[in-house]
Amino acid sequence: MIEREHQKLSTSRQCRLLGVGRSTYYYQPKGPSAVDLELMSLIDRQYLATPFYGSRKMAELLERVLQCPVNRKRVQRLMRLMGIEAIYQKPNTSRPAAGHKIYPYLLKGLEIDRPGMVFASDITYIPMRRGFLYLVAVMDWFSRYVLAWRLSNTLDVHFCLEALEEALEKQKPDIFNVDQGAQFTSTKFTGMLLDHGVKISMDGKGRFIDNIFIERLWRSLKYEEVYLKAYETVAEAKAGIAAYMAFYNHERLHEALGYRTAWEVHNGQDKQPWPKPLKHGPGWEKLDFPQALRANYKTKRWNSELSLNLTP
Repeated sequence: MIEREHQKLSTSRQCRLLGVGRSTYYYQPKGPSAVDLELMSLIDRQYLATPFYGSRKMAELLERVLQCPVNRKRVQRLMRLMGIEAIYQKPNTSRPAAGHKIYPYLLKGLEIDRPGMVFASDITYIPMRRGFLYLVAVMDWFSRYVLAWRLSNTLDVHFCLEALEEALEKQKPDIFNVDQGAQFTSTKFTGMLLDHGVKISMDGKGRFIDNIFIERLWRSLKYEEVYLKAYETVAEAKAGIAAYMAFYNHERLHEALGYRTAWEVHNGQDKQPWPKPLKHGPGWEKLDFPQALRANYKTKRWNSELSLNLTP
């Protein structure tokens, strides 16, 4: 709208013509402070353990842990920025965003007995050392197989559409289940599903139990990957999450799936033999596998025990 290199009109003149203050034009929004980022990281960890804690309890808990006052309004602001809220039954909460239609929940009492019957999607917050990102994933409900995922530094709908498009290219489900977030109720998102002949199911607002399997994915991802590594850059976060998603789909054994991988269940395969361990770095093939596995387990367990647990 305003051109700094305009040959005839100065920047101040363009601002006056448009009714925009020069300070507004030159304003550069600041990201969260280092203190806010640390608080957001602590809130995120505690939220995984107690998703029913609202801003009052969260502020009180942070105050106990940090041994200094934590303003409740600050906690409210950070939780809104992270896109999270306390989960509990609320009256009269099924209100769509302006112009957005809310679809009924279709999974109640439904027996989901095959891959490709129901897909689910959700968004979570990913902390980094100097900032944060948002992650969306599309998962097959029956097999727990992650069909697509995307990272973004904003909560707009475009990264959700990219993940949805990739998932639909791989397989078209009968039902697609999401929450009532503005990204999922947008006409662009629901329109893409309807164009492919997919039925839309939406959770009751604030009911994470309606999308429990993808919530478990977030918990596993954060405790087994994100919290063990403080990502420095977006590229580092993308590479780390990509590696974990490959592990989650093709290597991680799921007790609920009869100790098969998500890929095996999604593709109707029996347990596949592993003739040799996958290479995890230079010199891996020279290690004694059982001994290396035990050492790797102990390291991960030790790191997990060192991670901050805010639950009293």
